[in-house]
Amino acid sequence: MGDKLLTLEEWAEAIYGKHRPNLDTLRRWARQARIYPPPEKHGCTYFVVPTARHVDPNKPVAIPTKQPANGSLVERIRGKTA
Repeated sequence: MGDKLLTLEEWAEAIYGKHRPNLDTLRRWARQARIYPPPEKHGCTYFVVPTARHVDPNKPVAIPTKQPANGSLVERIRGKTA
C-alpha cells in the first residue's frame, strides 16, 4: 500500500510545527499547485502524502539535463560527432 494521506493541517503541523501557515494559505497553495506531489481533494478536504513539499514558483528547481554522449542530434545527423 502507499503512504497514509494527511490532511493539510496535519501535514503543515508535521513540516512547520507550531509556525505553520494558516489553513487559508494551505488551501491556496493546494489550488495553485504549490505543493508537490499535488494534494488530492476528497469532498471539501485536501489530502497530501507525508513527503509532500511546498514549491516556490519564484525559485524554480534546476533539472539536470543529460547531454548525449555522441553530441547533439543535429551533429549526429550531419556526421559531426563531438
